[in-house]
Amino acid sequence: MKTISENRCFGGVQGVYSHRPACCDSEMTFGLFLPEEARDGPVPVLWYLSGLTCTHENAMIKAGAQGWAAEHGVALVFPDTSPRGEHVADDEAFDLGQGAGFYLDATQEPWSDHYRMESYIVGELPGLLFEEFALDVERQAITGHSMGGHGALTLAMRHPGRYRSVSAFSPIANPTASDWGRKQFAAYLGEGADASGHDASLLMADRGFDGPVLIDQGSDDQFLDLLRPETLAHAMMARRQQGQFRMQPGYDHSYFFIASFMEDHLAFHAEALWS
Repeated sequence: MKTISENRCFGGVQGVYSHRPACCDSEMTFGLFLPEEARDGPVPVLWYLSGLTCTHENAMIKAGAQGWAAEHGVALVFPDTSPRGEHVADDEAFDLGQGAGFYLDATQEPWSDHYRMESYIVGELPGLLFEEFALDVERQAITGHSMGGHGALTLAMRHPGRYRSVSAFSPIANPTASDWGRKQFAAYLGEGADASGHDASLLMADRGFDGPVLIDQGSDDQFLDLLRPETLAHAMMARRQQGQFRMQPGYDHSYFFIASFMEDHLAFHAEALWS
């Protein structure tokens, strides 16, 4: 692991680091905020998964999360959204290839050589973090935005018992029925592959989440037809899932929306992480 930068932040440290995980066979960069309490021992950790075209840096700078995380004594992890580099397969479209890993393990060439983001997020990256930093492996939660909201919800339901709580900002909620999903699943998993295990609405209907859920969606989101939030809301209601689905009037898909409700999400996760 290489240290790229470390800066004092709300009494703690905002660091940026890189390493080369075997599952992605590529140099990966991530951000990690450690609150002041980490000096004295392991602290709970909240994973933040970013959306299409983002790197580790977008949420780290724009989401306004560190101040609220410091207040609750919670660490924040900001992974990248895909493997990167000249040797890594890419596509001219913004929603496929680099910056668009969709938090799954690709099985089709040329993507399968590097695009193993589920293995990275639930395997190699936490393996490194819990060895190198004062983080409590028994107290994890996960959140994300857009493609990252898709990732947070699907990984939480695919790995029961790992995360105490899950939240999402404007998630891609029903990708098997959206152009933000069908295209990527066909490329990464193969034409005609069963992608239901990577669809938050279908997973919610099939198994649900073993903890509290918080979803915030802006009513003026310019991508509502691609996100399909109504399918997830219906699945949560039909399953009587513990949680909240909130339509926020006038908000769009931007980081201004995320920053506006980050306090709520940190408080929501802190309650689950410290209970």
